[in-house]
Amino acid sequence: MAEIATRYILLKKGLHERRVAAAKRIKDLKERGLKLREVQELLRCDEISARFIERHYFGGGGQRIKLDFLSFKEFLDRELEQIESTGFLYDDIISIERVPYEGLVYDLTVPDSHNFVANGLIVSNCGVRLVRTDLEEKDVRPGIKDLIGTLFKNVPAGVGSKGIVDVVSSQIEDILLSGAEWAVQNGYGWDEDLQSTEEGGRMKTADPAKVSAKAKQRGIPQVGSLGSGNHFLEVDVVEKIFDQEAAEAFGLREGQVTVMVHCGSRGCGHQIATDFLQVMERFIKHSNIVLPDRQLACAPVRSKEGQDYFQAMSCGANYAWANRQMILHWIRESFEEHFKREAESMGMHQVYDVAHNIAKLEEHNVEGQSRKVYVHRKGATRAFPRDRPEVPPQYRSVGQPVLIPGDMGHGSYVLVGTDRVMEEAFGSTCHGAGRVMSRNEALRKFTVQGIRDGLAGKGIFLKSATKDGILEEAPEAYKNIESVIDVVAGAGLSRKVAKLTPIGVMKG
Repeated sequence: MAEIATRYILLKKGLHERRVAAAKRIKDLKERGLKLREVQELLRCDEISARFIERHYFGGGGQRIKLDFLSFKEFLDRELEQIESTGFLYDDIISIERVPYEGLVYDLTVPDSHNFVANGLIVSNCGVRLVRTDLEEKDVRPGIKDLIGTLFKNVPAGVGSKGIVDVVSSQIEDILLSGAEWAVQNGYGWDEDLQSTEEGGRMKTADPAKVSAKAKQRGIPQVGSLGSGNHFLEVDVVEKIFDQEAAEAFGLREGQVTVMVHCGSRGCGHQIATDFLQVMERFIKHSNIVLPDRQLACAPVRSKEGQDYFQAMSCGANYAWANRQMILHWIRESFEEHFKREAESMGMHQVYDVAHNIAKLEEHNVEGQSRKVYVHRKGATRAFPRDRPEVPPQYRSVGQPVLIPGDMGHGSYVLVGTDRVMEEAFGSTCHGAGRVMSRNEALRKFTVQGIRDGLAGKGIFLKSATKDGILEEAPEAYKNIESVIDVVAGAGLSRKVAKLTPIGVMKG
């Protein structure tokens, strides 16, 4: 609020200074012999009215702000809407000046490809969902442009995008508590979807009372939307099978069309993290703990602050599962609209939904003893092997599907967990290709047409809500997914099952 008030004062001050300068120039122009009409034609604008010019041409007087100047309430509403949409306050750059300085310049930040807000805590349940179909590439590729267009119409995407379901305040409590269960119970999906979702699409440790009113308000309009940034919806083709047994268990075969969606808990999860970063910072301060970076703020998990956060984070995770469940529903509806067939007849069954930003209480072998531990997977994917009770029954003989997205030009991978990953990494593997270039650098380096042409050359159709969404997510801004997968497979943390290649991409 203080930042917004300061910006409002500066806005009024800037207008006042410009009007003072205009009054002086009016006098100067009059002394040079210009008539009133000529001065009005020269200086009149939104900020300087004809009446203002006339008053200072013939007389003078002090300055005052225009009667129709934006009120603070109007300014506040506008700024809060901007924060609601993006999480940030933006301002215009007035000038950029070259400074004559030859000394050292110190950059005390991390590279902007690693800058983040509130990521010192877990941003609840960004994850990936994969849906298989009985369709072949030949059935889909000829109409891929129209299919992506239909998906783009039915699945809200982009910065600040809002869902198409009118969720009321009482329902957000149910979503935070029940996650994907709420979505299926309200007609957004099939019962079987829950069986192939991590945690059944619901963390039972959720307590909506631990979530702020602001986080709930941010979540109400956005449920069922893709968002922006690196979130995407892809129509893929299974290019290669590496593990026939696991692929058969997952229902995957070469040439088959699949759909992958990557998104999270939107503004709701972001606000939960932001709220609890402040809670943790207060805890650290009161406990006289000195940290090298505020992003490391934390609290013992058994403390009130720690438990409150875990319960609120569980709500954010549930929101994300509900979000992806609703998007799956609209994916099925989009395929039905495009192909004029029922989703069931196209075999549109969910393979799996897995989180890669989450904390879980799990049972692991620690120094030869079975213990319950909190496993924090920030940019990591659960990768449980066969016979773990958490793995759905239909996959328990081979292990849990592990979904690893790459970039929009080079495809994604389906892996499966191994026994070694339990010993080495608490059942966790990588979560994606990872960036090698900051978003700002990508904005400077690439062109939209260049990226489109590059993808088109590979037979990939792209549709995005914004140009920046294309530039920031240029394939060259990411690591080579093949190399990443080879490393985790070589280390025995996961085993390759299938490679998916995109033919149509939808970005926020």
